Amino acid sequence: MAEPIALVPEPAPGPAVLSSTISVRDLSVSADIGVYAHEIGQPQTLLINVALLMRTAPADRLADTVDYTRIVEVADALAHERIELIETFAYRLATACLAFAGVMQADVQVEKPGALVRGIAGTRIVLAHSAA
Repeated sequence: MAEPIALVPEPAPGPAVLSSTISVRDLSVSADIGVYAHEIGQPQTLLINVALLMRTAPADRLADTVDYTRIVEVADALAHERIELIETFAYRLATACLAFAGVMQADVQVEKPGALVRGIAGTRIVLAHSAA
């Protein structure tokens, strides 16, 4: 009798995984953001991209990684606050993401499509834990 065929082979020995990245792209939130009188109290769309550099290899247990919905929840919570600058929004989102277990670096990009007539205003911030 033949041995059963393994449907999912064990990983072959090879290079060690030094890190992995978790990302959320093209997240759209409506936020009360801006410094000009015509912006205050008028929700505007922000487009958000987040990439988190993780300390560990990809996991097959949600408890061992960052759940994407946590990133969305933080972005949604910030969107409900009055924030003047997209730079501040990006910094606060990156700071919150950097606090998640296992995150070594948070790369956050925030775009404000309605800010310019012929373009898209945006900012990007990269925060990392300092080497101890």
